[in-house]
Amino acid sequence: MSSINTPPSARYAIPSVPLLSLAAFMGSRRAALPSLLDDTDVRLVTSGRIAIGLALRALGVGAGDVVLVPAYHSPSMVPPAHWCGATVVFYRVQPDTAPDLDDIEAKIAAGNVKAILATHFFGIPHDLAPLRALCDRHGIGLVEDCAHCFFGARDGIAVGSTGDYAIGSTMKFFPIYEGGCLVSRRHRLDVTLRGAGAGFELKTALNTLEAAFAHGRLPVLRALLALPLRAQSAVWRALKTRRRRVDTDGNGGAAPARALAPSSSESGFDFDPRWADKRSSWFARAVLRTVSPARIVARRRRNYLELQRALDGAPGCRPLFAHLPDGACPWMFPLLVDRPQAVADALAGAGVPFTRFGATLWKGVDASVCPDSVHLGRHLIALPCHQTLTDAERAWLHKQVRQALAAGMAVPA
Repeated sequence: MSSINTPPSARYAIPSVPLLSLAAFMGSRRAALPSLLDDTDVRLVTSGRIAIGLALRALGVGAGDVVLVPAYHSPSMVPPAHWCGATVVFYRVQPDTAPDLDDIEAKIAAGNVKAILATHFFGIPHDLAPLRALCDRHGIGLVEDCAHCFFGARDGIAVGSTGDYAIGSTMKFFPIYEGGCLVSRRHRLDVTLRGAGAGFELKTALNTLEAAFAHGRLPVLRALLALPLRAQSAVWRALKTRRRRVDTDGNGGAAPARALAPSSSESGFDFDPRWADKRSSWFARAVLRTVSPARIVARRRRNYLELQRALDGAPGCRPLFAHLPDGACPWMFPLLVDRPQAVADALAGAGVPFTRFGATLWKGVDASVCPDSVHLGRHLIALPCHQTLTDAERAWLHKQVRQALAAGMAVPA
């Protein structure tokens, strides 16, 4: 590996995220499900959280306003509202993660609600028509959070169509190191973006390639790039030195060098305003234009259903969703586990990548705010079903998950 940080996927026995491969470019450009990028105004940014901030700003959210956010959430969903100067209030979700409209009505009655963030969790589209009607009655903006749901439709309505603005996380669905999008089918996007510089462009391209190389993808390209990758460490050191000269603390001393890529690419939760006007890298945009969306949708659905069948009858667990809807392209496979910590420990020990989405909620969000959110955060383990898992990797994953579930049940409650 080069001097660039080891990609997160390299820590696991199988890839935790989609990887670049020749197969990614094979297949139709026309997916069976609608995409966030279909027939709409689009801005490609570096992360979904940046897109949330831009959407809230476009809705005029500012100081004194309230933004409603689901109590089941990633901590990264909150700082964009704070960036706009707003206060965040959390609303309840139902056991299947759908928004609780009665609780939202009660929060609106409390006053000053300017915008509502509604999330399609794990790639399963919700029916947002009732929430849209509620927003229209009260003159409230709706941001449709499609970070988990880049492709999909519910009752014939494409994801991203119901909100005033919709946001997506391209790096969750495409083999790229960074990326998000802001879209709107209802408003013109008055957003101007600029490049983030040569260091950013180089880092995003190399990290994407190194993640693929770490799991045996693109072997011919890896062999061809062996010498350039060894030589690039000198270039990388030169770039860091140059940035340290530029970044000073105002008193002539050296300040910490600015990051060459947003923290979202390294699983951080913060919101860095310096990335609010930056467009996604050329490399990421090129991948979005050339890979097959049809393959992404078909393989994610197949992998999800295969994993569901493999876990049928496994002890101490059940899928969050009993069925995969026809209009869904899953981000991950969400599994409710009776003994989550024991199972998580067994999975980690075997090198299985997984996500405990919602395990860390914003300070103050507890069972008194939303018991279902706390239950989901404690008991849900999300497993990979992305399109670049090979047959052997999927078979290994199925075996390891079943063994971890059995090991979890063997641990005294």
